[in-house]
Amino acid sequence: MTKKLKMADIAEALGGQLGGDGSFEVERVAHPADIRGPKDLVLATDKALLPLLEGSIVEAVIVSEGAQVPSSIKAYVEVGRSRVALSKLTKLFEEPVAVPKGIHPTVIIEEGAYVAPDVTIGAFSYIGAGAEIGVSTIIHPQVYVGPKAVIGAGSLIYAGVRIGARVKIGARAIIHFNASIGADGFSFVTPQMSSVETAKETGSVGAASNLELLRIASLGAVEIGEDVEIGANTSIDRGTIISTRIGNGTKIDNQVQIGHNVVVGENCMLCGRVGIAGSAVVGNRVVLGGAVGVADHVRIGDDSVAMGMSGIAGNIAPRSLVGGVPAKPRAKMIEDMRKLNRVTQLTEKLEVLTKRIEALEGEG
Repeated sequence: MTKKLKMADIAEALGGQLGGDGSFEVERVAHPADIRGPKDLVLATDKALLPLLEGSIVEAVIVSEGAQVPSSIKAYVEVGRSRVALSKLTKLFEEPVAVPKGIHPTVIIEEGAYVAPDVTIGAFSYIGAGAEIGVSTIIHPQVYVGPKAVIGAGSLIYAGVRIGARVKIGARAIIHFNASIGADGFSFVTPQMSSVETAKETGSVGAASNLELLRIASLGAVEIGEDVEIGANTSIDRGTIISTRIGNGTKIDNQVQIGHNVVVGENCMLCGRVGIAGSAVVGNRVVLGGAVGVADHVRIGDDSVAMGMSGIAGNIAPRSLVGGVPAKPRAKMIEDMRKLNRVTQLTEKLEVLTKRIEALEGEG
C-alpha cells in the first residue's frame, strides 16, 4: 500500500522549517536522478541541484537551510544536517518486510524455551531448549536460536541467522541475513613450539613444523548490548573462556569477522570486510573503514578512526586517525607515500645518468 504523507507532518518529524503548502501530499522519496511523478519528494539538499528542478514535474523538495527554492515548487522543508534529515525521512517511508503475526506451525520450540506472547516467528525456525525471546521480537523464517540463548525485546532477526547456544543479545537488535553469532573460535595449539611462535620469537620459521593441531574448545559465549545492528554474512565467534562482547549502539556492516575473546566498545562502526583477530580490544566510538585488519591482542583507543584497508598491527592511542599497512598516523602515511614517489623519481634520474656515463665511457 502506497504511503501518503503531508508535507506539514514531514516537516514536524524532521524538525525542519516548512515552506509552501503544508497539506500537499507526497508518496515517495526520490533522488533527483530518479524522478517518476509529481508526488515524489525530491532530496535536493545540494544547492547546485535546485536550478535543475525549475519547471520540472517536481512539486515537493527537501532543501538545506537558506536555499533558493524554484517558484514551481509547491511545498518544501528546510533542514540542517542533511544526513540526519535523511535518517528521519527514510524511517517515515520505510516498508518493513512482512512476516505473518504469531508463530508459524512449522516452528520448533524445544522444552523449557520462553517465547513472549506477542513474538512473531516465521516458518521453519528453531528455538532451542531454555532459550528466551523477548517481547515484540520478530524472527523471520529459517532462523536458528540455540539452547539458552537470549534475544532482547523488540529485536528483528532476518532469515538465515544462526545464533549459538548461550549467546545473549540485548534489546532492539537488528541482525541481517545469514549472520553467524556464537560459532566456535579459531583456536588451536601444537604440542611443540609452532612455526608461528618460532617466527615471533626468532624472526625465522627455522626447523619448526606444525605436525599436529590440537583444538582449543570455546567455553565462552557472545554478549551483545542494546541497539546493536549486525550485517549480512557477518560472523562473531564465541570466546574461549570469557565471552566475546559487543557494546551498546555499535553498528557492524556485512561480511565482518570478529574473533574469539574480542571486546568491541559502544557506538562503534565496523565497515564491510573488517577482520578483528582474537583477544583484540576496540574502544568506544571507534570507526574501522572497509577491509581494515586488526591483529590479535591489539588495543584501539576510544574515538579512533582507521582508514579503509589499514592493517593495525600494534596498539592505537585514543583519538588517532591512522591508515596504511602497517597502520600509522595519517600525516605520517602521506609523508611516506610522498617520499616513496621521490625515490621513484630519483631512481629514474639515476638510470638516465648511468646511461649517459656509460655512453661517454664508450666514446673514450
